[in-house]
Amino acid sequence: MKKLIIRGNLGIHRGAKLKVDGEEVICFSIDKQGDYHGPSRSQLWCTVGTEDERETFEKRQYVPHFLDVIAVDAEAITVVSEQGT
Repeated sequence: MKKLIIRGNLGIHRGAKLKVDGEEVICFSIDKQGDYHGPSRSQLWCTVGTEDERETFEKRQYVPHFLDVIAVDAEAITVVSEQGT
C-alpha cells in the first residue's frame, strides 16, 4: 500500500484502477487538496494498493504515516477505469 499524490485532477473516484510506473493499483481512498488555497493545481491524495491489500485497508491494519509516498503529475498516470464497480 502507498500514498499517491497526483498533481492535477484526473476525475477519478474511489475504486478507480490506475497504472503508475507500470504497476496497476486500486485507489482505496481519495482526498482532494488545493481547491481554495495552496498549489496552483489541485492535488489528489490517494491511498492505493493491490487487490490483496484491500482487506488490510478496510480493517485499518496499517499505519498511514508509515506508507511510502509517491508524487506524480496527472499526465504520467494511465487510468484503467475511473471508478470501481
